Amino acid sequence: MADPKSMSDDEFLAAFLDSSMPPAGFDHLGHMRAAWLLLQRRPLEDAVAETCNAIARLATRLGVPGKYNRTLSEALVRLMAHGGATDRALSWEDFLASNAALTGDARGVLARHYRDETLSSPAARECFMPPDRQPLPS
Repeated sequence: MADPKSMSDDEFLAAFLDSSMPPAGFDHLGHMRAAWLLLQRRPLEDAVAETCNAIARLATRLGVPGKYNRTLSEALVRLMAHGGATDRALSWEDFLASNAALTGDARGVLARHYRDETLSSPAARECFMPPDRQPLPS
């Protein structure tokens, strides 16, 4: 299997969706790249569902199902959409440059919307929990 960083967008997304992604692609930036690709290609709600379901499947395949958190994943995809990920004229590199906080301090961004106790709760891992601080932008 190729290094995820050297995969084309189509190869990367296919490996992400069919759970053949190697462990090197199962990191925050890999999740963001997959979400960005889906947000570029699908309606928002479909992109959210596909991203979250694929992360859960991949976590299970890689033997780390406890790393999956539905609320964290869905909130980040929605924040990415608000940050311009649905704009097909915006390249991946430009998206990253204009959304540095989502790559460098995603937890800090999420802390504006969620208390730590909420994000780390078993319920938040299983299903999407609404923000208990500021609403997510729409």
